[in-house]
Amino acid sequence: MSTPPRSTPVHAPHAFAVENNELMLGGMPLTRLAARVGRTPFYAYDRSLITARVAQLRAALPADIHLHYAIKANPMPAVVQHLCGLVDGFDVASAGELKIVLDTVMPPAHISFAGPGKGEGELRQAAAAGIVVNLESEQEMETLARVGLELGLRPRAAVRVNPDFELKASGMKMGGGPKQFGVDAERVPAMLARMADLPIAFHGFHIFSGSQNLKAESLMEAQRNTFDLARRLAPHAPGPVRLLNLGGGFGIPYFPGEQPLDLKAVGDHLASLMPDARRAFPEAEFVIELGRYFVGEAGVYVSRVIDRKESRGLTYLIADGGLHHHLAASGNFGQVIRKNYPVLVGNRVEASETDIASVVGPLCTPLDTLADKMELGHAQVGDLICVLQSGAYGPSASPAAFLGHPGAGEALV
Repeated sequence: MSTPPRSTPVHAPHAFAVENNELMLGGMPLTRLAARVGRTPFYAYDRSLITARVAQLRAALPADIHLHYAIKANPMPAVVQHLCGLVDGFDVASAGELKIVLDTVMPPAHISFAGPGKGEGELRQAAAAGIVVNLESEQEMETLARVGLELGLRPRAAVRVNPDFELKASGMKMGGGPKQFGVDAERVPAMLARMADLPIAFHGFHIFSGSQNLKAESLMEAQRNTFDLARRLAPHAPGPVRLLNLGGGFGIPYFPGEQPLDLKAVGDHLASLMPDARRAFPEAEFVIELGRYFVGEAGVYVSRVIDRKESRGLTYLIADGGLHHHLAASGNFGQVIRKNYPVLVGNRVEASETDIASVVGPLCTPLDTLADKMELGHAQVGDLICVLQSGAYGPSASPAAFLGHPGAGEALV
């Protein structure tokens, strides 16, 4: 006898309502939304969930913490425009993202530009726009000063610091040890001394140590260390610290067994640090910069089953979308061991009998798997497969041109 395939439970907590056994997005049944979009596959983002997440953060964090949205998580212009009315600032990582945010009403002084390897043209655009450039190297500082002279202005700048500590238990470590991001903490004093002789308006520090963290204790320790590091560096600065970007790192649960971040614990701890921080940096604006935490749980990737086939005891649901639209759900975007995102049959969420099936895309590669051996066997040709937790790092983080298939649509509802 063959061994039955192991399965991953399909049912996972999510923020979307279900009516008449159908997922609701933006108050609309999924099948109606698919008809409105006009084609599959597509991403849908629920604006009410994004709004609620910002309100949740406002309630949990100290009142003098400013919220900035990292555009790289989801640069869809409609999403950015919606968040513009909710957050206090934006962070971009390219000139392309800068164009998107400059089309909003966000004041340029509340926009920052991070990322290693900014080209001279990008620095020129940033200086001309009047945004804050997070400097990632000494050479970048010299280039920014030169383009500022050519433009006849003093560019706004902060120093992105590669801290001498890590954000423990983070999904992606972006600080501590040798990194391509920022300037090593021990090199920053000399860089600040040089900045004093350049036509650059110093604004402060950007200290980002990691991302996708679900451990409140790790975030609390990193925030303590961030304030301590900023206090050590501030005496070397050529002016007062007017901006202290504490990074972010707030994670969302994707996989079985993961629990949501204890946001209240993080907020209460941050509130306890703020009195000392305000005394140390009386002119500073304190920023928490988040991406996926704003939008990740508000998004769904929807594809349609176009074939159903059996192969040696396993059912395959072949969908019209795959890793070329959603690289992360395929397991090829940062996972060492592939794990399933939460996946549902969106137009038939519950089934009286649940069989095991895998969902694969149309690409000619075995990597094109959206769900491996999950309780999805009740799906039929024409049904809509929904990958949840898909609001961040979706289309813009996927190889859309791979094998020449059409791109995915996007809708904010």
